[in-house]
Amino acid sequence: MRKYRNAQMAELAAELTAGLARLKRGYLDAAEAMLRIIEPDREYPYEFVVYRLTGYRPRPHGPGEPMSAEDLRADLLNLMLDVCDSAELRPGDFAEPVYDTKALSRRFRVSSKTIQRWRRRGLAARRLIFPNGKRRVAFLESSVRWFVQRRPRQVARSMQFKQMTDAERGEILRRARRMARAAHCSLSEVARRLADRTGRAVETIRYTIRNHDAQHPDRAVFPDLTGPLADEERGKIYQAFLHGASVPMLARRYRRTRSSIYRIINEMRARQLLERPIDYMYNPEFDLPDADDTILGGTDSPLENPPGRGLPKAPASLPPYLRDLYEVPLLTAEQERGLFRRYNYLKHKADHLRRKINMNRVNSTLLKQIERLLLRANAVKNRIVRANLRLVVSIAKKHVGGPQTLFELVSDGNMSLMRAVEKFDYSRGNRFSTYASWAIIRNFARSVPREQHRMERFSTGHEEVLDIASALSTYDPNEVNIAELRESIDVVLTQLLPTERKVLIDHYGLDPDIPPRTFEQMGRYLGMSKERVRQIESRALKKLREILHPQQADLLA
Repeated sequence: MRKYRNAQMAELAAELTAGLARLKRGYLDAAEAMLRIIEPDREYPYEFVVYRLTGYRPRPHGPGEPMSAEDLRADLLNLMLDVCDSAELRPGDFAEPVYDTKALSRRFRVSSKTIQRWRRRGLAARRLIFPNGKRRVAFLESSVRWFVQRRPRQVARSMQFKQMTDAERGEILRRARRMARAAHCSLSEVARRLADRTGRAVETIRYTIRNHDAQHPDRAVFPDLTGPLADEERGKIYQAFLHGASVPMLARRYRRTRSSIYRIINEMRARQLLERPIDYMYNPEFDLPDADDTILGGTDSPLENPPGRGLPKAPASLPPYLRDLYEVPLLTAEQERGLFRRYNYLKHKADHLRRKINMNRVNSTLLKQIERLLLRANAVKNRIVRANLRLVVSIAKKHVGGPQTLFELVSDGNMSLMRAVEKFDYSRGNRFSTYASWAIIRNFARSVPREQHRMERFSTGHEEVLDIASALSTYDPNEVNIAELRESIDVVLTQLLPTERKVLIDHYGLDPDIPPRTFEQMGRYLGMSKERVRQIESRALKKLREILHPQQADLLA
């Protein structure tokens, strides 16, 4: 069975192919007759199609989606071939001339590829058993005549097409070589320009160049396309894409097709996902059929202080950036369990989907699903961390007096807190504060006697970028996990347009080799006003917030 666009048509095809052999010839004739009455801008209900093919009205199965003319035409053409494959039909069974693909090509003096294009545009085909015993695609004289009458211009244009001569081929290759070397054009750009000048199809030009390069690698027009790129070059392409370079720009720079650049970018994304460790605490409830509705479907309440208890007052001795932590309410036991359950389930889903990645054929939609699940999990983790940072401060204050300052102790404790979130098993019924306190104290017992060390800092200090990276305002600029932040930023930047990525990267200094730029500086670089640059940044930030907040239940604004 072939692949059908409409599921009901696939079921109908299965029923007809399993039916009586004496009726199948009638099904074919009815399907071709229906092909001839389909109007481009109309939709057709399934019941109408069944009645036209079989002569009886099916029982109603509820309101189904009507089929567009394009989908119905494609499914009817497939249905005819499937019915033929299930029957023993021969050219002699029809009282009119029958052509196979080669015979029809000779009749109209066109290529077999042209016949294939005609089939996609509505030329009805059947698969018949020819005298040599093999099944081949065949066309009835009446089918061909109807198609020619409906598309006379297309048929006439195809018949006027001439095979490319050696002189024409040589001239195309000469021009292509000059454009590739002098103007550094990509294959796609060369094919498009030469198609405009010669009147040939773009695919014809591209095929001619590729075929020449494959047969003559020593004289290839695009020698770089004859072999795969090294891992180093692929990495450079991916990093350039993350830093704002557009796909057309990368295609010109590396003299590759746009499709190959997209493929490289997706392969690098897939490789990073496969190499990235996804650790979580598994729970059998994650595999239940209703896990999505049970764990992710509810509305998570915002962080609120328990009834009857006000927010504690921050000690006066704390610096301003630590006093803000006392404005964040603690988690109740129910909130804590719900967040840990959600956090681990999101990572479980991401890890499960990751197993479906096929490096031989990377699915960009699958990659985006995995990346968004990990971003949502990271946002939930940040929410838990934010609510427990006060615990880190209280423990750190007890260890002040050694070589490390309070700020360094808090930074070190925050790292322990983040690791504790990943290792905590919520299903045991214990409170996270007990487990986290033990982890932080044990880490201080090892680290405080050592020589003081510096944690990596995020260089820009812009709160907006930190909000984007974590999907919440949960990271203090002085307490950021730089590796996790960089990874989060790289993931979300792939969702933006090249100009939007470039504006965010340059304005906030995300590229370590380029200092932050003002709107005016970026406007001069991009050839637009600074107000336009500000609008692009605002649009990019809004887009990222929509990406990072798929469900308010998962993220806290």
